[in-house]
Amino acid sequence: MKLDTRVLRHLTAEDWRVLTAVELGSKNHENVPTPLIEKLSRLKGGASGVHRSISALAKAGLIARLKDAKYDGYRLTYGGLDYLALHTHASRKHVYSVGSRVGVGKESDIMIVADDTGTQKILKIHRLGRISFRTVKSNRDYLKNRAAGSWMYLSRLAAMREFAFMQALRDEGFPVPEPIAQSRHTIVMTLIDALPLRQVSSVPDPANLYADLIGLILRLAKHGLIHGDFNEFNILIKEEKPASQQHHQQKQTPSEETDDAPERKDDQDNSITVTPILIDFPQMVSMDHTNAEMYFDRDVNCIKTFFKKRFHFVSTVPGPFYKDAKKTVGRDGAKRLDAAVEASGFTKKMAKDLEAAIREQQAAIDEKGPGAEPDDYDDEDDDDDEDDESSQAGDGEQEE
Repeated sequence: MKLDTRVLRHLTAEDWRVLTAVELGSKNHENVPTPLIEKLSRLKGGASGVHRSISALAKAGLIARLKDAKYDGYRLTYGGLDYLALHTHASRKHVYSVGSRVGVGKESDIMIVADDTGTQKILKIHRLGRISFRTVKSNRDYLKNRAAGSWMYLSRLAAMREFAFMQALRDEGFPVPEPIAQSRHTIVMTLIDALPLRQVSSVPDPANLYADLIGLILRLAKHGLIHGDFNEFNILIKEEKPASQQHHQQKQTPSEETDDAPERKDDQDNSITVTPILIDFPQMVSMDHTNAEMYFDRDVNCIKTFFKKRFHFVSTVPGPFYKDAKKTVGRDGAKRLDAAVEASGFTKKMAKDLEAAIREQQAAIDEKGPGAEPDDYDDEDDDDDEDDESSQAGDGEQEE
């Protein structure tokens, strides 16, 4: 599902009421009956006004008829959920314009957005269940048993969980993006000028970066957490030069360059500091989880394997090991963030449902094999084209 905002600005207040009505009806109906949509939307124009809006929303792909339905009704599509989330972010002044998609993965889309001051931000759209059933060559039915509404609910849970973890981690000083807002299955966060570790071909000091990353794994453990997907895709590398070096470069003119410029460049490269930034938190688990040791070891081994392949670096220090990290949980007054997130309203049942969904999706991904490309993960509701031009996200006339 690629986000297409071209229709967003053209929706009327009545259209938003009808779209919201379909969303409300989806809580108890996979296929929301048309009479219920009429009742929930409460338009002054009555049934005729509702049907006009239904026609406009269906044409834009925001709602759709359910195949083989036994009665007249409509289901909310991921596109409709996207629009409702953007409308809420716009009404709260967090998003004014939407740019191009800058990242796509098995469970989310990453978009560049901006607020009304022009400040760029990141919009993350969770899309659990996005894997195309047409490309999953399996006789098993792990994904097919879930309805579209179920995946939307689980995507909401993923956004809620990630936002809660980001807030908790940020409050404890962890290097994570600043969470700004969450609506439905989306999160708005600060834009960080950094590259994913998978795109970094070399670093000044692999041993130092490796130590920093292992240190983050152990620091998370001390706060009762395991990332669960600690790899080159979910670690950003931010490069920073000393202030004195930046000042020198600003003052330097082309006439000042000499034959020793390459040597100076090498010196400058060696003085660059790299800071890892953690992203992607829906799959985080507690150090008390039944499979905690497996998740902890997997995170550690992912980093070891990547550094060996990419930077030809192998640490001479064994571990770290789960049993040792477990002893540090809560030590020195470290706040148990796993307990804090649960206390914020994200219940154990929610966590269990989300974890099961992520496992199901990972099983389907494994079916596709290692050669699968990111765009293979677009779902059945995917549009044919994507508009890279920015478009207004809405005028905020109607709140959530």
